[in-house]
Amino acid sequence: MENFRFCVGTEILFGKGQISHLPEALKKFGNRVLLTYGGGSIKKTGLYDKVMQLLADFKVFELNGIQPNPRIESVYEGIKICRNNNIDVILAVGGGSTIDCSKAIASGYYYEGDAWDMIMNPQTIKKALPICTILTLSATGSEMDSAAVISNMKNNMKVGFINEHNLPKCSILDPEYTFTVPKNQTAAGTADIMSHIMEVYFASQEAYIPDSFNEGMLRACIKYCPIALQEPDNYEARAQLMWCSSLAINGIGSTGKPVAWSCHPMEHELSAFYDITHGVGLAIITPRWMRYILSEKTVDKFVTFAQNVWGLSPENDKYALANKGIDALENFFKRCGIPMTLTELGIDRKHFKKMAEDAVTLGNLSQAYVPLNVEDVCNIFEMCL
Repeated sequence: MENFRFCVGTEILFGKGQISHLPEALKKFGNRVLLTYGGGSIKKTGLYDKVMQLLADFKVFELNGIQPNPRIESVYEGIKICRNNNIDVILAVGGGSTIDCSKAIASGYYYEGDAWDMIMNPQTIKKALPICTILTLSATGSEMDSAAVISNMKNNMKVGFINEHNLPKCSILDPEYTFTVPKNQTAAGTADIMSHIMEVYFASQEAYIPDSFNEGMLRACIKYCPIALQEPDNYEARAQLMWCSSLAINGIGSTGKPVAWSCHPMEHELSAFYDITHGVGLAIITPRWMRYILSEKTVDKFVTFAQNVWGLSPENDKYALANKGIDALENFFKRCGIPMTLTELGIDRKHFKKMAEDAVTLGNLSQAYVPLNVEDVCNIFEMCL
């Protein structure tokens, strides 16, 4: 194993009724709160009213309407609200988009220049407002990591940035708040969770403990996503997916091994140009990427994936077994109701070259598990049609 540093400083309050601890979680940072949320589903479910009731002794300001694939414009607006009202702490109530936007706002509050420049150069972030979260969608894991992804649709860019100051101070994870998540979002969220795991599982160096952990989380997603789709209010299924979401990307699955992501940089380009659901794009790309990189160098890892994740029996032809494992993943996504071609989403090859160039450059794909160049990425996009 390689040397590593592992420290996750987010306090997790997991389970039913944990929202009751919200006031004490926030008051240590101050009294002036920026509440961020998306399209208003938290009002329909009653969560908004519950939050406002608990924050009766706080001065609360709001930023709503944060979109999936959160826009830089929302970041600008949030920074303005924070500066004009001397905000002490940000409370993000929602899924990854709301939390990611809040991270950029928290960092941008102290940044003197354009927040987009900060996102492009995250090493310039030296300080951020504290963030607390209430999670309503199991997917990105942003509730327990220091990364965020922001879109600038004017120049078709979707960029991820990482800085330790972005890490939430406290996250409330109540599975009951995901009962009303629609089937398509539950499926896409699970695909996102699984992609986070597979991005670190497929690496150039073996690491038995984190890889065993990753295999277990993948099996949990495979077991519990179909249950959540059929029984939306099944607490155990929602709880398992929610905890998987957090653990999949908090760093524990990549300890002791070199990691360079492959599928996310490609999907970010799809979202930047076509504003599609992130998890859907990942579900389409991942099996095609797997088939494209399958070789004598990678086949043994795919055999392990087929056996340990999907429970497939050993056979003499390791390439056949590897492909069966990839088939199992693709068929699982299909059974979950996820579109599995770009054509189904109305996407053609018009922007493939530009998307591939940006994916290679911004995503540093030359350092990926299997290094990819522009031609490789174009070929994978073609396979996705």
